[in-house]
Formats: sequence, structure tokens, C-alpha cells
Amino acid sequence: MKKYTLKVEAIKKETADSLTLCFKQPGLRKIKYVSGQYLTLSFRINGRKYVRPYSFSSAPGVDSFLEVTIKRVPEGIVSNYIHNQVQVADLIEVMEPLGNFVYIPNEEDSEICFWGVGSGITPLLSIIKDILVTYPTLKVHLIYGNKNPESTIFLETLNQLTALHSSVFKITHFFTQSQIENNSPNVFQGRINKHFILGLLKNSSFNTKHYICGPDGLKQTIRETLEDLNISLNTIFSEDFELIKDPKDFEDITSQEVKINFQENDTFVVVEKGKSILEAALDAGIDLSYSCQTGNCNTCKGKLKTGELKMIGLAKERDDLEKDDYLLCCSYPTTDNIYIKI
Repeated sequence: MKKYTLKVEAIKKETADSLTLCFKQPGLRKIKYVSGQYLTLSFRINGRKYVRPYSFSSAPGVDSFLEVTIKRVPEGIVSNYIHNQVQVADLIEVMEPLGNFVYIPNEEDSEICFWGVGSGITPLLSIIKDILVTYPTLKVHLIYGNKNPESTIFLETLNQLTALHSSVFKITHFFTQSQIENNSPNVFQGRINKHFILGLLKNSSFNTKHYICGPDGLKQTIRETLEDLNISLNTIFSEDFELIKDPKDFEDITSQEVKINFQENDTFVVVEKGKSILEAALDAGIDLSYSCQTGNCNTCKGKLKTGELKMIGLAKERDDLEKDDYLLCCSYPTTDNIYIKI
């Protein structure tokens, strides 16, 4: 996997707890990416290497910088480091762009609905900017949930885009902690709800696509509503920032000692119940490659030689992995005598 060192050219404060890092393209090896993909940043913090994927908020051919937007997570080691320590002119190691949450054009598309909550706007904005420039007659509707206008990431940018593309671009806001004036037809109090979703989808054509980056409950509600209306689920595309964990998945998972072969060296690692193989390996000082941590990419893939592992989240739905291939960010031991080769 290609790696680059990028210079921070600017840092834009988006809200009280979110910022955008603006990187200059490398002089020789330009980074190619598609709107909706993410860039994986690498940091060494207190002696340990941390890797985190952050979605592009920029769009190729639209923005001059490579831009990623990071929301501060209260207990997040990396997000707090970025907000507190990273400065203009710093050099940051990144991996080549990854991700399949991209718009694939179809001449039959009549409208694209984007559903986002909080920082889920980041990849959506990237795709929206690209579509508005590349497909200027395609209708775009963003449904965006936040606490209030002050916490709404990219609010000013979105307002500018609606002014420039008023004939095709529409935004509906939902605010959970803000008083709504009666003369605001596209602003609603509360969360994005099934009543609104049903009303919107009833009036949508069968050629409308839906891109979602938000809570799992939102995705599930949209899926259920589409099924109720006999609309194909193939019109839904979603991105996950976190590994989806179902408590039922952990019922047969146990604490085990696991043997990992990495760079031709065997290391025994204790994997406590609830920790993934990847987490345990990193805690033990094994410098494994990884990126998305949600089961979307193959960066942390390993080959299971003995024993049994269980994959959870998106990983268990993938049918493109070969037998005995496991994504270690989503893999947990269910037996003893586990041996994994990286």
C-alpha cells in the first residue's frame, strides 16, 4: 500500500469540536481519490502508532487542497491529539485513499438523496460538491441532522452551495436542541423520523438513490421504509465510521491466547473477551497495518491456520474474502489453539 508524507497547509475551524486539515498535493506523486473515499492518517502518540481513517470533505477537481474533517471525540486519543497538537506546516504520514462509498453515475438517476447526522456530513459533502459540478442537472437533496445550527459542520459552505445551485440542490435540516421558527419550511425540530422518511420516499421516483452516513438506526429505518414501498434496497449506499456491534455477536466469544505470525516471527497475544484480534495485537506492540476498523477494507487481513474466529459487523456480510481470510479489526476468538498468519 502506497504511503505519502503530506504537509498541513491550513487548518479550518468548522465548529467548536470539528476542524478541517488542508494538505498540499505532493510535488511528484499526486494522490488520486474519488469523492466519498477516506484518507488514513498515521501518528505516533506516547510511543505507540495510531492509525485513523478520515473521510475527504474536499472533491477532486473542485478543491485545490486535499481536505479531511475531524470531529473531536471526548475520549478519542487521535482526534484529541489532532485538535490539540497538529499545527500548520506539520508533516503527517498518510496511506493511499480507500473506500467504496462513491457515486457511480447512471443516466437513469433522477435524484440523489443524502442522509447525514453530525460528522457523517463529511463524505456526503465531498460527493455533493462533485455531483453539482460534474452533473449540474441532477437533483440533489440533503437531509441533515444536528443539535443546532452552531454545531452544524459546513453550514456556511452548504448555504453557499444552495445559493449557487438553487435549481437542483435542496437541504432539509433537523435540529434536536434548537427552537424552530414557523416560517422555516425546510427546518424541523427533533431527529430525522420515520414519518418524514415515509413522506419523502412516497414522493420519490424509483430512480432515486440514497447515500447514508449516520446512525445504524437511521439506515435501518430507511431500509424498512423502502421495503414497505417495494423499492429496491439496491438504491441504498451507506458508510460506517464505527464498527457495528451487536451484543448477540459476543455470546460465544471467549478470552484466549492467540499466536500471531507477523514478518516471519511468532508472538503469543492474550485477547481479552470483547477485544478484537487487531486491538490485542497492537496493545502487544505488533505493528500491524490497518485502516478503516469497520470491516470495509482489507488492510488488516490475516489467514487463519488453526482454531476458530468470528467476524462481526460489516465483515460477516462480505462474500469477497477467501476461505480462512479474516479481517482482524472485526475478528474475535471462539476457540483455543488459534494461529494467524499475516
